[in-house]
Amino acid sequence: MLWVQIAITFVFWLAVATLAVGLIRRIGLWRNGRPAPVDWAGLLAIPKRYLVDIHHVVAKDGYIANTHMAVAGGAIAALALVALNYGLALYQPWLDWLTLAAAAVMLGGSYFVWARRRNPPTRLSRGPWSRLPYTLAAFAVALIGLTLAAVVPASAMTAAFALPLLLLLLAGSAELALGIGSGGPMKHAVAGLLHLGFHPRKERFTERSVGLRPLDLDAAEFGVAKPEDFRWNQLLSFDACVQCGKCEAACPAFAAGQPLNPKKLIQDMVVGLASGSDANFAGSPYPGLPLGEHSGAPDKAIVPFLIEPETLWSCTTCRACVEECPMLIEHVDAIVDLRRNITLTTGELPGTAPETLANLRETATTGGHDVATRQHWAIDLDVAHAQPGKLVDVLLVAGEGAFDMRYQRTLRALVKSLRAAKIDFAVLGDSEFDTGDTARRLGDEATFQSLAQRNIANFARFDFQRIVTPDPHVLNSLKNDYPAIGGHFTVLHHSTFLAQLAKSGQLQLGPTPDQRAVTYHDPCYLGRYNGEIDAPRALLKGIGIEVQEMERSGLRGRCCGGGGGAPLTDIPGKQRIPDIRMNDAKATGASIVAVACPQCTAMLEGVVGDRPEVLDIAELVAQSLPVPA
Repeated sequence: MLWVQIAITFVFWLAVATLAVGLIRRIGLWRNGRPAPVDWAGLLAIPKRYLVDIHHVVAKDGYIANTHMAVAGGAIAALALVALNYGLALYQPWLDWLTLAAAAVMLGGSYFVWARRRNPPTRLSRGPWSRLPYTLAAFAVALIGLTLAAVVPASAMTAAFALPLLLLLLAGSAELALGIGSGGPMKHAVAGLLHLGFHPRKERFTERSVGLRPLDLDAAEFGVAKPEDFRWNQLLSFDACVQCGKCEAACPAFAAGQPLNPKKLIQDMVVGLASGSDANFAGSPYPGLPLGEHSGAPDKAIVPFLIEPETLWSCTTCRACVEECPMLIEHVDAIVDLRRNITLTTGELPGTAPETLANLRETATTGGHDVATRQHWAIDLDVAHAQPGKLVDVLLVAGEGAFDMRYQRTLRALVKSLRAAKIDFAVLGDSEFDTGDTARRLGDEATFQSLAQRNIANFARFDFQRIVTPDPHVLNSLKNDYPAIGGHFTVLHHSTFLAQLAKSGQLQLGPTPDQRAVTYHDPCYLGRYNGEIDAPRALLKGIGIEVQEMERSGLRGRCCGGGGGAPLTDIPGKQRIPDIRMNDAKATGASIVAVACPQCTAMLEGVVGDRPEVLDIAELVAQSLPVPA
């Protein structure tokens, strides 16, 4: 029927106009942010980033992955066909049949959205999000009915049938058309696509991008105090949040009952951008903090008016939220930017963090140690010290673990393996300084940059092929943070290096004499930050250990609670993060928890009561080395 076709065309262009007006309004809010480079070529990459990069994350949950393919795929196809057939007034029956098929797929997906919402997990936001299955279904049903109305003979169609379908189409399309302007649930559909095109970390789509952006301290850039201090594409990225709560479910601080929920933190940034309050937040609040008592505006301080400082200091910077986010939002970047402003302007940090930062500035160690004692762990091992002008294959950077008697056992075990493989290596001894990782995560960018520049100049004095370290935090600083300020090195974690040596046959491993069951805890800064989850497992397999995997392992491993300066800020919760992780380990029935990080060793060994023994990968490998004849 021609009048039905014309009506669909009218509704289509009305929806486009409404969406355009809302988008212009939202762009006005994003433009409150600081300048950032505009990569227009990113718009051309949206299909790949949407179909590949986002779906790669969504695919972790098979149910949602299939639902997403049906709903989003059907909707995009149907909208594209409607735009072609009705937006351009072609009115081709064969395009109607294709639209009918796409809408049917979308309707099927809408059913699964409804089924999930019948008994939703606690991580999902309610409120306006609860109506989503119905508006999606209304849109799909209307398209099915109207495309049928357009292709069947006029004698078989009545206005009484077509008009309700037009109203359904109007209702279904309104959710999308009004969403971006009103801040409704479907805001993410438009903001999310633009976010993919103008992502704050465009390199994330080609590599594992985790290095923090340096501050221009000479230009008085001191982090983020107000929503308008974020870069405009960060503000855009906050609007892309779908409130699925996967970040919430992955957050160790939230699980421990500390006042942090990464989903709400992102929504608080949206509230501040739009000059509102958190009273209408439809998800889980920060543990221990009620809703409705915080509000913000683009030019109003975020802390403490929009969020409490304890929320920021609860974060372990483990990136579990970032790893799980289907919209690829960078929660940790936002948190560190907010910390930077507090640390650099007021210095009001909780716990022992101020003392630690003072130690770093005064002694280049977190514990205020005399650097001359850094090499005491190897005083009887006759380990070579790096000398200017003398080339060595490996420069062994011990990290702060060198001052800890427990972790000295790991370093000594590593030396044993390196010598068994006949590796030419040397240590820095009393010329090794902290890399500044803790300072940077606590927001003290000035101290970090000072230490980094000192280290880069120090490394330049020596000739070496590569750096090997048992500390993933050292690894991450040197490999991912230093390049932005001029430090470029080949850096390997000790598990990666030992696995390479074992694979090449240079390191001969025998079966471990210890036959107890073993589980492996993935350090956040080794796994999520640097993508290394295979080498430790390969080493354990090489010495005859079959790892009893924890429920959360690999890139989805649960944090031990030791990163981001969290042990220093020590924000209380209902339980301790390492206790939660040790319960994960105990559930496997293992008697040993293998680790690969001094922070993880300290946190997990701090768990009291009956628990598995904590041993570093290097210790287990050293135990398996054949006894010389």
